Amino acid sequence: MQRRKSIQVDCGGVKIGGDAPISVQSMLNIPPHRVEENIAAAKKLKAAGCEILRIAVPNEDGVKLISALKNSVDIPIVADIHFDYRLALASVDAGVDKVRINPGNIGDDDNVRRVAQACKSRNIPIRIGVNSGSVSKQILQKYGSPTPEALVESALYHASLLTKWDFNDIVLSLKSSNVVYAIEAYTLAAQQCDYPLHVGITETGTRNQGTIKSAVGIGAILSKGIGDTIRVSLTDDPVYEVETAIGILKALGLRRGGINIISCPTCGRTKSDLIGTVHKVEAAIKEQGLDNKPLTVAIMGCEVNGPGEAREADIGLACGEKNAIIFKHGEKVRSIPIEDCIDEMIKEIKEYR
Repeated sequence: MQRRKSIQVDCGGVKIGGDAPISVQSMLNIPPHRVEENIAAAKKLKAAGCEILRIAVPNEDGVKLISALKNSVDIPIVADIHFDYRLALASVDAGVDKVRINPGNIGDDDNVRRVAQACKSRNIPIRIGVNSGSVSKQILQKYGSPTPEALVESALYHASLLTKWDFNDIVLSLKSSNVVYAIEAYTLAAQQCDYPLHVGITETGTRNQGTIKSAVGIGAILSKGIGDTIRVSLTDDPVYEVETAIGILKALGLRRGGINIISCPTCGRTKSDLIGTVHKVEAAIKEQGLDNKPLTVAIMGCEVNGPGEAREADIGLACGEKNAIIFKHGEKVRSIPIEDCIDEMIKEIKEYR
């Protein structure tokens, strides 16, 4: 797909915008004073594929956490600041790689100038995070509600508060819990500016509902060629946010690498526990550290949906009642007892060249 052209900023070595790959973000959800827990969580998120990590900085504990994370985990850190510009300045001094603010809520022009100049002096980008609950009163009165147009106008207004001080390393986000509004807002923003766009759907809920809303919303926006970095927001372990984000990118062909499992939904022809088999193969791939191999693996429930429908797979398994066949690129390789199918598939994945 043709991606929108945007300016590029650097977040601790990770490029956002331009022709850079779409990066995956998440956020720590542990109070900042619990430093060791946050470090452990950050390492876990990095291992899952998180490329940029945001933390809340509500007080000095958040500032101290920045330093601790920078000394312990090799991942860019974003400071999430609300209201107190002094925390933004302290975060810059602590070595943060990006600051997330709304310039309109950190005080007068002089406060905005100080933050802009501090970030500019260290080449630190600023993300202006606008969502349905942060649209200014004047703009809300103009549109009556946080419409897509209101979100875009608010984001561009906040950006103007920074460009006034010759600061241009800006990333915009225009998040809404209304999926349709979010899609429309990002589409409008892409037409009206060339800032990199941080794409997400906010307040999506628990893992099940949140994954659906995020996949629909973020997927629709990215399919238009819009978006430079993404964050899936779930009321759950942030690791699932990262896994979902990577899954969305892979589904759209915007990220390659790693094993892609395709499997049929089962039907009356299925004569074995295909659902259980797929889950066990998936778990074994992860446990044995094979999930980074660039393979498409098919696990199918019968000969109808086997080599024929899954001929694009590098390796495939078609399960019958007592036997299964292993195939590669649609061609049968061998027949195996059904009880051996999981071990044999893992063996094939390990040996595949």
